[in-house]
Amino acid sequence: MKLDSNAHSVFLLHYHLILVVKYRRKVFDDDISERAKEIFEYISPKYHITLEEWNHDKDHVHILFRAHPNTEISKFINSYKSASSRLLKKEFPEIRKKLWKEYFWNQSFCLLTTGGAPVEIIRKYIENQGKKGEKIG
Repeated sequence: MKLDSNAHSVFLLHYHLILVVKYRRKVFDDDISERAKEIFEYISPKYHITLEEWNHDKDHVHILFRAHPNTEISKFINSYKSASSRLLKKEFPEIRKKLWKEYFWNQSFCLLTTGGAPVEIIRKYIENQGKKGEKIG
């Protein structure tokens, strides 16, 4: 089956990625989160990934993105974690005081396809991360 350039967008998948700081250290604030997001947006086009939503809590980030089913997601995540770890520790030296050794991210991550859930529900969930006592919906 041959696709024209407009048809490929129909086949994009939405993913919800959760990355946790090593030892669940509370290192994220708005500035560090914004820089981590910029790094994501810089690397993602090389993997044909588009950021949809980004939010953080003190010790993790939630990312909603879309990608083609053939995208090598694990390679992208490893590339992102490596680059963001290096740059964030360099640009925000206070992070090093909260972490041990050279690690920034936990080795594990949670990656979910959005499945049957409407993308807007996932987006609202991510938007509300870090907000205490607020209901989603």
